Amino acid sequence: MGMLKRGLLVGLKTTWMLGKIIFPITLIVTILGYTPVLQWIAGILAPLMSWIGLPGEAAIPLVLGNALNLYAAIGAILTLELTVKEVFILAVMLSFSHAIILESAVAHKVGIRIWVVLVVRCGLAIVSALLINWLWDGGQEIAQYGFVSNSGNEVIEGWLAIAWQGVMSASLGIIQLAIIVIPLMMFIQIMKEKNWLAFLSKAMRPLTKMLGIKENTSTTLASGLFFGLSFGAGVMIQAVKEDGVKKKDLYLAFIFLVACHAVVEDTLIFIPLGIPILPLLIIRVVTAILLTVAIAYVWRRVEKKQQLEEGKEASYEH
Repeated sequence: MGMLKRGLLVGLKTTWMLGKIIFPITLIVTILGYTPVLQWIAGILAPLMSWIGLPGEAAIPLVLGNALNLYAAIGAILTLELTVKEVFILAVMLSFSHAIILESAVAHKVGIRIWVVLVVRCGLAIVSALLINWLWDGGQEIAQYGFVSNSGNEVIEGWLAIAWQGVMSASLGIIQLAIIVIPLMMFIQIMKEKNWLAFLSKAMRPLTKMLGIKENTSTTLASGLFFGLSFGAGVMIQAVKEDGVKKKDLYLAFIFLVACHAVVEDTLIFIPLGIPILPLLIIRVVTAILLTVAIAYVWRRVEKKQQLEEGKEASYEH
């Protein structure tokens, strides 16, 4: 019972910490969704869409997906007549950069600079769209959408009703966060006190070694991969406090996760849009691995160069 109580307290503290970020951002963005603001932003972006092989109206799901979440983006996609290639480009872009406002704020809470998250996620989204547009000649048939429940088109009138909808959406986000984070933290507490984390670290060793990061990030990677960036952040906050995760490993783990998190949910959610989801999954995983490995390699080279320069300066002083 002691382990469960300690895990419960950690879960509640983590939920409260992340909830203070999630609630106001979700409230503000949800309210903006009922105003012309997002449509205005989409209109500005429309002329740029042709560069990545998308029609102007495709800016709407991109704005909604980045400002809100994937469900809002899919709701918008369902209202458009797009080709399979265009829907696939949108799916890849959104898989890299969805909910970017909220998740950037969460990453900042862990200690990651917001500009790093924005550059990585937006860069991956744009580069992937350009490559798919240039390299793939197929997918010209009109996408056949399956059945998707889309409550995002509900008409709500009046500022009071809109504000209430924002409060409900934000509250639901906190509840969903608590439902996953609290049991997850309790389970992790049991794993720690029973020394089960050693087995998880061993199982994740090939991945962490490939990425060039320490094994004490294994729990964070597993949580982020399967549950999402916010939940991975919750685990990382605790790991930084208790396991002494270094700044380098913190950044590398999060660079991997911003490119590839919640791989099951964020992949399966696109099935009703009639696009091939296996390539979508492969693109995310391979990109995340290659990007993290490349940054880890450059980081090591820079560290070695600094060590050599420091060694030369020390020898000159003597």
